[in-house]
Amino acid sequence: MLRMRFLTYGLMAAFAIAPMAAQAQDAAAGQRVFNQCRACHTINEGGRNGVGPNLHGVVGRAAGSIEGFRYSANMREWAPGKTWDEALLTQYLTNPKSVLPRGSMSFVGLRNPQQVQDVIAYLKAN
Repeated sequence: MLRMRFLTYGLMAAFAIAPMAAQAQDAAAGQRVFNQCRACHTINEGGRNGVGPNLHGVVGRAAGSIEGFRYSANMREWAPGKTWDEALLTQYLTNPKSVLPRGSMSFVGLRNPQQVQDVIAYLKAN
């Protein structure tokens, strides 16, 4: 009887945690989330810089490396040796000020971890 209770409680806990696990990345959903980024960023190849740099090919690119874009002093200090990989993008998209406290980006971040992963999938596809 006791073993059955532990099994039951264990299964209940597993099912309670399961919805919190991250789902697969969805680039189409990420494109919809990225729409809020379009006020400052473009993503098309060869696209112009806006208030923020063009983000085409950002995944795997050296931070602060878009020729002709005027980066903040904080970004210029921080960027050398940094590459926008998935881990860094996850941290930055969740809370940009945790990465660049004096950065000029006014975006406060995405609070939904699934949206962060979806935007990264969209960025990887572009």
